[in-house]
Amino acid sequence: MDRIRVLNILEQTMADGPGFRTAIYCAGCLHRCKGCHNPQSWAMDGGRWMDIDDIMKVIKADSMSNVTFSGGDPFYQVEGFTALAKRIKKETKKTIWCWTGFTLEEIEADNRLAQLLPWIDVLVDGPFILEQRDTQLLFRGSPNQRIIYLHSDPPDDTAPGTIKITFK
Repeated sequence: MDRIRVLNILEQTMADGPGFRTAIYCAGCLHRCKGCHNPQSWAMDGGRWMDIDDIMKVIKADSMSNVTFSGGDPFYQVEGFTALAKRIKKETKKTIWCWTGFTLEEIEADNRLAQLLPWIDVLVDGPFILEQRDTQLLFRGSPNQRIIYLHSDPPDDTAPGTIKITFK
């Protein structure tokens, strides 16, 4: 897939991971977490189609910002986000953080979903649980959500309270 349904691209945001980031907010999420901060992203046909080439132009135009995939849930457009992540890794030195309502274990159990994992640096996994909301947590809304470093050498943009998992 050479395109993604995008709600918005936020440049130089500091809310979507450590440091400056270019955040790609995608359309589509079937998790529909109670209290979701972005319910307008739930519609699978929301936003607009964007070619990966056009998204790459935005990403590459900012030499200082790393990249965030959010939404919606990028894993509902896993082919498009895998293609985008491959391009980012091949054409830049940027790190990629990705938020999802799926758990790592659910993603690993599904070969289709798992295709994105080797290309992202950090996965923030799990559904938001309103009853467990904790505004003191960094980069997540409830403690069931984990910040997972997916490679043996964590990226420079680390955050406290994380776990590291190495894929072979």
